[in-house]
Amino acid sequence: MSKKALYLLGIAITIILGTFLYLKFCCNCSEKITTDDTPKTVSTPVQEPNFVPFVLNGPGIEYQTNDNLKFLKNSATLIIPISDSVISGIQKLKTFLVSNPQQKVTITGYATSDETNSTTFENLGLARANEVKNYFVSEGLSEKQFNTKGEIIDKWKMRADTLLGPANYTFDTIDSTSTTAATDEWTTLKDKINADPLILHFNTNQSKETLTTLEKQKVADIVKYTEHVKDAVVLAVGHSDNVGNRDSNIVLGQKRAAFSKNYLSKNGIAPTRIETQSKGPDEPIGDNNTSEGKASNRRTVITIK
Repeated sequence: MSKKALYLLGIAITIILGTFLYLKFCCNCSEKITTDDTPKTVSTPVQEPNFVPFVLNGPGIEYQTNDNLKFLKNSATLIIPISDSVISGIQKLKTFLVSNPQQKVTITGYATSDETNSTTFENLGLARANEVKNYFVSEGLSEKQFNTKGEIIDKWKMRADTLLGPANYTFDTIDSTSTTAATDEWTTLKDKINADPLILHFNTNQSKETLTTLEKQKVADIVKYTEHVKDAVVLAVGHSDNVGNRDSNIVLGQKRAAFSKNYLSKNGIAPTRIETQSKGPDEPIGDNNTSEGKASNRRTVITIK
């Protein structure tokens, strides 16, 4: 091999060897830099709503508003005024309960474990439940349709020092069997009242305020019936003897019926639920030719329509 060929071969070997060494040592030592141009997605934390809704959810009623009843921390007194949306829900509940007198609602009041109970109730949650019930009653709802209980929990949603709606409302299931039995009970009571009605007797041109024990019991039965049968109407019919002319006796009978209505209203029956009439001398039960018969005719008969 010529000297020139050896020289070229040496150059080629040098280049090959240099390339190999460069790739082996220099490239492995260099830092490999990569660029990730994929856009990063930043997740936004989900924020809980800063309210507790006022919810009435039972068979035949459904109402919800984002406002609610409120209590200061450590307090069992409702914060007044109450919002219009909550009052609307309470009035809807009133209509529902009047139409369903057998329905019961349990109010569960809540208090947190770090609150101080300065009430006479066993816990602050129960005190709040009773405060809510009393407010409902002040709005015209029947106290008899509410039960209350209280629970202590670890925390409740607050805004500053105000607890937002720490109460829940559970609608009890109505037992159709007991409802039927209750209906039979009131039907029986009505039949009893009308079969042996309350009769108030009057002296001539006078009214009577003193009732016997039996008459007072009959008044109590009428009051009890009207409290449970919401559409019941009491009928008071005034009568007279035949002394004087008929027109005067009609007026006298009406006055006796009005007196009886006033007496019943003082004993718990709304005046709007008492209807008055006068028969005057037209329906005597005694002989107007005797003093005893005339006395028995001067009366007011009270029944359930």
